[in-house]
Amino acid sequence: MMGPAHSLSGAAAWLGVGAAAAAAGHAMPWPVLLVGALICAGAALAPDLDHKAATISRSFGPLSRWLCEIVDKLSYAVYKATKKQGDPRRSGGHRTLTHTWLWAVLIGAGTSIVAISSDRWGVLAILFVHLVLAIEGLLWRATRGSSSEVLVWLLAATTSWILAGVLDKPGNGEDWLFTAPGQEYLWLGLPVVLGAIVHDIGDALTVSGCPILWPVPVGRKRWYPVGPPKPMRFRAGSWVEIRVLMPVFMVLGGVGCAAALNVI
Repeated sequence: MMGPAHSLSGAAAWLGVGAAAAAAGHAMPWPVLLVGALICAGAALAPDLDHKAATISRSFGPLSRWLCEIVDKLSYAVYKATKKQGDPRRSGGHRTLTHTWLWAVLIGAGTSIVAISSDRWGVLAILFVHLVLAIEGLLWRATRGSSSEVLVWLLAATTSWILAGVLDKPGNGEDWLFTAPGQEYLWLGLPVVLGAIVHDIGDALTVSGCPILWPVPVGRKRWYPVGPPKPMRFRAGSWVEIRVLMPVFMVLGGVGCAAALNVI
């Protein structure tokens, strides 16, 4: 999938979680619903850090390009070290390590550790990174070109500061779901995990499939490309993605939001 579809699917997924949480009696305060949807929309772009042309690889200037090179080489090294006889030869690490359930869990756990072990600046850093990605993904046409890069950073920084202040207020959700002392903001890892998983599921619908199950082997392959039957798959950026899936994500997100806020 392309960036906009990934981001929309991530936001819709978190809003759906909000609806389910409300139905289960653990309703999200509106700041948690909003912040979680934005983080999930950004996190749904993060697995493509292994591809130099991806949105995330150019969202933070030289730093993200440097990280992209490292992640690509790491992913390729892990692929070569763990592949089985049925796995094909590759020349790079795209759609390998960062497109697995294990990577999603580790990144989400790392986010939660940063959130509960650092002060306000750790939470701000998490918000800033994911808001930059969410803006780039959801408003991709408006943010094209290097001239808009600084504006995106400023918007993300300002919004992060405001949202962090809102969350800090009693009853606004810093301790949502995890209420024990010292667990404030532990939930921030959840939209990160969900965003990565939703990204992988989206890529699994395309012609190449996605090795979500790694390191669990399937037959003669450890990097088995999970996906529906080939006639049901589509190419990234095709009309199916733009004219069918993206409108569906918007509708589902709207319904999920309304249900999470008890409007319907």
